Amino acid sequence: MSTQILILGSGGREHALAWKLAQSSLVKHIFVCPGNPGSAKNQKTSNINLPLIHPYNDIVDFAVNNKIDLVVPGPEDPLVLGVEKCFRDVGIPVFGPTKLAARMEGSKAFSKAFMHRHAIPTAKFRTFSSSQLQDATDYIQTCGHTVVLKASGLAGGKGVLIPSSTHEAIQGLRSIMVDNAFGSAGDEVVIEELLQGPEISVLAFSDGYTILPLPAAQDHKRIGEGDTGLNTGGMGAYAPAPVATPAIMDRIMSESLRPTIDGMRKEGFPFVGLLFTGFMLTADGPKVLEYNVRFGDPETEALMMLLSDDVDLAAVLLACAERHLDSVQINTRPGFSVSVILVSGGYPESYVKGKLIQVGEVPSDVVVFHCGTSMSGNDLITSGGRVMAVTCSAPTLEQALTQVYAAVDKISFEGKFYRRDIAHRALTSNQAPSNGLTYAQAGVSVDAGNALVEAIKPYVRATKRSGADVEIGGFGGIFDLKATGYKDPVLVSGTDGVGTKLRIAVDAGIHHLVGIDLVAMSVNDLLVQGAEPLYFLDYYGCSKLDVATAAEVIKGIAQGCQQAGCALIGGETAEMPGIYHDGDYDLAGFAVGAVERSLILPRADIMPGDILLGIASSGIHSNGFSLVRKVIEMTDLSYSSACPWDDQKTLALSLLEPTRIYIKQVLPAARQGLLKGMSHITGGGFIENIPRVLPKGMGASIDASTWQLPPVFRFLMQRGGIAPLEMARTFNNGIGLVLIVGREDVDNAVQALRETADAAVYRIGEVTHKSGIEMRNLECWSRQ
Repeated sequence: MSTQILILGSGGREHALAWKLAQSSLVKHIFVCPGNPGSAKNQKTSNINLPLIHPYNDIVDFAVNNKIDLVVPGPEDPLVLGVEKCFRDVGIPVFGPTKLAARMEGSKAFSKAFMHRHAIPTAKFRTFSSSQLQDATDYIQTCGHTVVLKASGLAGGKGVLIPSSTHEAIQGLRSIMVDNAFGSAGDEVVIEELLQGPEISVLAFSDGYTILPLPAAQDHKRIGEGDTGLNTGGMGAYAPAPVATPAIMDRIMSESLRPTIDGMRKEGFPFVGLLFTGFMLTADGPKVLEYNVRFGDPETEALMMLLSDDVDLAAVLLACAERHLDSVQINTRPGFSVSVILVSGGYPESYVKGKLIQVGEVPSDVVVFHCGTSMSGNDLITSGGRVMAVTCSAPTLEQALTQVYAAVDKISFEGKFYRRDIAHRALTSNQAPSNGLTYAQAGVSVDAGNALVEAIKPYVRATKRSGADVEIGGFGGIFDLKATGYKDPVLVSGTDGVGTKLRIAVDAGIHHLVGIDLVAMSVNDLLVQGAEPLYFLDYYGCSKLDVATAAEVIKGIAQGCQQAGCALIGGETAEMPGIYHDGDYDLAGFAVGAVERSLILPRADIMPGDILLGIASSGIHSNGFSLVRKVIEMTDLSYSSACPWDDQKTLALSLLEPTRIYIKQVLPAARQGLLKGMSHITGGGFIENIPRVLPKGMGASIDASTWQLPPVFRFLMQRGGIAPLEMARTFNNGIGLVLIVGREDVDNAVQALRETADAAVYRIGEVTHKSGIEMRNLECWSRQ
């Protein structure tokens, strides 16, 4: 028991945190600055009267002199102003985010843009500066939905207007942007769609990597019963909220919380502390209303009492600050916890302070947390709008409410006001949709699928060729083989994917290039049989369909089809909630081609002494990316870093260079009868792929010195410590397609290949009597 903790703040939230932390066997003492009469009661806790004003010099000096081990800021203002760095600079860890991460609460404009970048479900929105009153007015008049007006900056929880008409919305805009109703907090205004549904709050611990949510709570913002009257800082809360079913919480975790924590880390401001996210449970699923970067009030009072006795809050907070949250468990009691707020008469408007408070004997299972109290001599008096949070945990919600309201009756002060209907939503309704479930509520949007079809039609039409009309939307794609002019055709089919290269595309947000890869991997496999690709179909699977992302992928697929000369005649888009992680998707492609029966490859006359020609790859192509990603993890590079071997590109853009499509370069030579066989160098490199085309008992020798190892492969080999032979059995190493040519046809074949495209052609080896692949002069790769 040696840990000393400093809590910053003076409300019920801070009292509740001190109350739970005092139960920890790790904690020696807790200081609360400035604290309140409630937080001072515990023998492990002391209030300190120091100014909590930026740059916090006095309180930082106090922390250093008193050997504080952990600082826990309560309110948002210090976090937004950068209090975390003030303590970090003197070596004291903070349970709370950096100034950069605190922008998620400090600027609604910033947080909404973040949600948009990371496809986190939220309301439609636009952001306007205070000088854009006319633009904002025009948007309200033309957006086509009811709006909510939000001051972007901190406004003490009161910077939100919910107008009931367009006229009222425009008046609200003027009050924020012209009359400065919320001061500098209104320098930017977020206008967003009004969402409908039950509202919940989810408080979650995070160390920047792991995120552990507490049970969802429901707050009561309005002053009046039945959720009427003015907005307040909160009139009460209860947890867990029954409307937050396990399925809903799973969606919240996968669609919002996990992408938020991952996105913040990837953007360079990892979140450490307590992320408090407000959600609206709409017919389309949970959508984020806002982020707060600290414990909520009054949710914290209820949730601290819901934590099990075996939860050491100090250990949890330290695990977050020290980045090992995955080493602790957070359990909650069975049952419910309720907190009812007692407020001063007149709140949330003007009210009188200094009213004498008398507290009688309350039930033993009730804790009265002080929110806005102070001492005048020996008298406890009111000093704020929200005065006390009366809180109880019990096996049932009804029991908890009975005990809380019994305790409320034991507390008196002039003007005392409270709501008598806390948790009324849970008591009066199971909150299930009254008109039955919809497919959208299950996470599948038919409308989004239809929108995607319309978005991609121009791309698909661009792939039109003889035999296909490329009109999508029917049950199947039609191709007229007779229109292609083949006399004795044999159909050849191939299917493939893109592998873990997709992970880089998703992380980097660059989606069209993998569409080209998808086509390339299948049509190149047709080519090695001597076939011309005729048509292509794709499969796109995801958890939640993002039309813009899917359209970019299919745009790339159409570009690949144009390069290959085949038609994109259909596909399948599968939206499968719970199968994929939010934001991820998977791809598969299916291609069909034709070849005259007499020209099918490989030919039967392949023999020892035949020459191997190699055609240059465009890069890594689409195989070996699990190893590529492992190598990148060993460096200090991110996908947004400048590429080490090409400073004109980012690392992601270079790695995502699409697979070369060889159809136009190679098919004419195949039709002239100049090629005996081909091998597409994919997963398995030279070692595994070339034997697939050779007659039984034959092999090949390849001279690695006949072409330069491209810089990307040198980088991977050096940074990953990969042996040359392992490179040869994993990557294409600069040769994407190997052709087998009779000695007498080499010159003609090379000439034909060089006339039709600019991909370099190399003489790299020959067919041998001995089975297997012999790699010669591999040591030259290490010297290059």
